[in-house]
Amino acid sequence: MALTGIEIFKLLPKTNCKKCGFPTCLAFAMKVAQGQAQIEQCPDVSEEVKAKLKEASTPPIKGFYFGSEAEKIKIGEETVLFRHEKKFFNPTVLALEIMDNDENIDNHVDEILNSQIERVGQILKIDAIFLKNASGSAEVFKDALKKIRTKASTIPLIFEITNPEVALVVLEESRDERPILYGATAENHSEMAEIAKKYNIPLGVSAKGIEKVISITEALKAKGVEDLIINSQPEKAGELLRDNTIIRRAALKKSIRALGYPIITFANLNSNLENPFYETIIASLAIVKYSSIVVISSIPKWKNIVLFTLKQNIYSDPQVPMQVKQDIYKVGEPDGNSPIIVTTNFALTYFLVKGEIENSKVPTWLAIMDCDGLSVLTAWAAGKFSASKIAQFIKESGIEEKLNHRELIIPGYVAMLKGAIEDKLPGWKVVIGTKEASAIPAFLKNYVKDRKCLTN
Repeated sequence: MALTGIEIFKLLPKTNCKKCGFPTCLAFAMKVAQGQAQIEQCPDVSEEVKAKLKEASTPPIKGFYFGSEAEKIKIGEETVLFRHEKKFFNPTVLALEIMDNDENIDNHVDEILNSQIERVGQILKIDAIFLKNASGSAEVFKDALKKIRTKASTIPLIFEITNPEVALVVLEESRDERPILYGATAENHSEMAEIAKKYNIPLGVSAKGIEKVISITEALKAKGVEDLIINSQPEKAGELLRDNTIIRRAALKKSIRALGYPIITFANLNSNLENPFYETIIASLAIVKYSSIVVISSIPKWKNIVLFTLKQNIYSDPQVPMQVKQDIYKVGEPDGNSPIIVTTNFALTYFLVKGEIENSKVPTWLAIMDCDGLSVLTAWAAGKFSASKIAQFIKESGIEEKLNHRELIIPGYVAMLKGAIEDKLPGWKVVIGTKEASAIPAFLKNYVKDRKCLTN
């Protein structure tokens, strides 16, 4: 059983030397107990104590990287059952399944490369390729891998190979890419363990049912294989929900080390059923319920948007608003006569306002003010989007040197700040903007037209 922070503290030197990066030995001990620090960070602790504290410093769910140094991905190391308790850390990896004997490998890779989208300031995409040795041939698999690497030289890979002889041939040329070797079963896990150790790569375990998974992971761990990913082979959505929940709960609440590994799920539970909608539902369930890797058989754009959005939401921190950096942003190519709009740095506000400005086709300066990621009304109520702070931000931003006018557009929801801002910004005129982002295009077009009339 893992030790508590106080129990760990009693075994430390208690010198408060700060060599571990923490101010006191007690603070360090608490972090070790929580799985947020490694006992090896203390240079003065004895080997005996290190051995005793190994369990306390090991996360309940093993974490590891796969992929080359150029584009590696970390999975595992989750610490909670529910994201509101803390947060989920390492987002689910979405991998496209490709058969090594597929004639359209080039097209599939192009789909992956073109899957990238930007949403709320984050780049979202298909993360990895799941290359299946459907042919049973090492040479066919190597040819397929070569095609993939010709187009996508760094994308992380997962190899499904159940024949140890094929795995040895393939991995001899791919050891530096650190792929996941998925294919350890009850029949071949001894041979697969030796291969995983030889090439220092993660190993995927597949067995029908949680009990059989446990027996294989225990055998692999006894052979010295630490980086594992597991699949209990659910055949229905209910089985997926049940198995993943039991595995996560057993690892976190019962400290069952044999289940303390990331989970891989195949969204097409019935390989004979080609139904993208059904597969999307299963993939969504897997993302919500603890799968670290989800393998999908097709990636139309509509499916990507559904899964990307869900993954982004599940793996955001519910206790920290999404926000963007304080700055003066260009929308289009604004000049000295272009309008300037000020608003808060809540990510959703920023992207909604920016999108509607782009729709208006009016080049605009967008002044994004740091309000701890709060929306306009919330920031105003909290005193973070006040007249004095807006005025200070505008003065310190340097935007005055770029403008030929002194007109500042503020959100309609804080129209009451107009007079106070003008008092704080001598020489400036404050214009009341819209309350809703959707009204921005019409507002900006009329605003520019009215200013031209006044100039003429």
